[in-house]
Amino acid sequence: MTQRVRRIVDTSPIRHLAAISQLGLVSLVYPGATHSRLEHSLGVYANGLRLLDHLASLDRPMNEVAQEAFLVAALVHDAGHWPFCHPIEDMGDFSRRETDSPGGSPIKHEDRVDSILRHSEIASCLDDDWTCNADDVMSILRPKSMKQRTGCQLSQSDVSFYASCLSGPIDIDKLDYLQRDSLHAGVPYGRNFDAERIVSSLCVHPREPKLAIGEKGRTAAEMMVFGRYVMFSEVYWHHTVRAATAMLQRTLFSLRHEINANSNPATLDTSTWSNLSEAEWIERLRESAKRSFDVNAASLSSNACAQLAEGLFGSTRGLFKRAAEFNVESGKEVHSMLARRPYWWLVACSRQLAQSISRVIGRDVDPALVLIDAPPVKLEVDINIDVVGRNGDVMALGDVSPVASVLANRQFDNHVKRVRVFVPEDVRNELRRRNENSHASMQDWLIEAVNAMEDEIA
Repeated sequence: MTQRVRRIVDTSPIRHLAAISQLGLVSLVYPGATHSRLEHSLGVYANGLRLLDHLASLDRPMNEVAQEAFLVAALVHDAGHWPFCHPIEDMGDFSRRETDSPGGSPIKHEDRVDSILRHSEIASCLDDDWTCNADDVMSILRPKSMKQRTGCQLSQSDVSFYASCLSGPIDIDKLDYLQRDSLHAGVPYGRNFDAERIVSSLCVHPREPKLAIGEKGRTAAEMMVFGRYVMFSEVYWHHTVRAATAMLQRTLFSLRHEINANSNPATLDTSTWSNLSEAEWIERLRESAKRSFDVNAASLSSNACAQLAEGLFGSTRGLFKRAAEFNVESGKEVHSMLARRPYWWLVACSRQLAQSISRVIGRDVDPALVLIDAPPVKLEVDINIDVVGRNGDVMALGDVSPVASVLANRQFDNHVKRVRVFVPEDVRNELRRRNENSHASMQDWLIEAVNAMEDEIA
């Protein structure tokens, strides 16, 4: 931790990360998972140092400006995050058309990093202490934007290589978060691989400007790929974590489009919440939900919104329950119909589904309390790193590893990210009481709802 690194770490944008948990709603299931994004950022920086140290031992010429930009990128890569950033960004544009979106959405966290590098105390740090500039750092963080960054001092090959070190099939980010998240969650899945072996086996791809791994690190890479798969399955996409995520997303949508759009569109401008701590953000959400109920007490949606917010963050936990679950093996038709749909579309589909549920249980169920959770539009990063053999031959990990082959060649997201329907516990119990095969019925109702949606759009 040199003085110039410490000066960046002590700036307000990086200190802000100490007030944001790395895993957000995961702590509702794994109570120890309360570690911060600051911890993770420091871990990624430490991994960056280890990687540069290793690459230097290979006696390959390395651009010092590019190395500095890489280290700064490792430190600040999460600086644009705000509380619960990922589930909110997964919603994409909340509405069917951009012009339908009142109150404004927060800009993407990567774009916030760009602004932070230029307009916060970090800008002075770069000017005073580093040979790299904001364009260099952002080119590594967002390599597709390099051509628009006229101040970038790096070559295209340097940008491509260091970008792959920070965000690729195996990178310094995943090497930290898999182990750290696993440790704090109290599960072994993300720690059952040899991280030191991986770092010592990483190399420059012989034909392309990107990171590869030597043959001696193949088994460790296999274990890391499998560990990532299990962490998604058992932690990040645990059904209760996804219930909480669905509740949070629906609360925001309801406040923005079902309540305040008709009364005061400026009531919930989440773009002004980006610099809040997680505790402040939660309090702001609860206040907004409570205020919407006080103002619109006769509205079913306002009552549901308050119920969702308090079930998540109130004094008594009230998370919704699974009414049905579909994956690519046991529910391929429903999964393919709902996966990677826009969020507004899922909400509209849930309104159709709520009608079927209300009809069966004999009472009205607020559509805002019927939640469809599905894999988001954005896919996870490819896991198929290239392996360099002793004779210089290059093969994808999936071609030399039967374990990685299954995960690399069958879309990762389709197996770890399931389609689920969540409802309040009393609604689920009533469904089960009135319908012995409620899961099969839910499948039929979802297909009907999707078909009705398609007819409406057509």
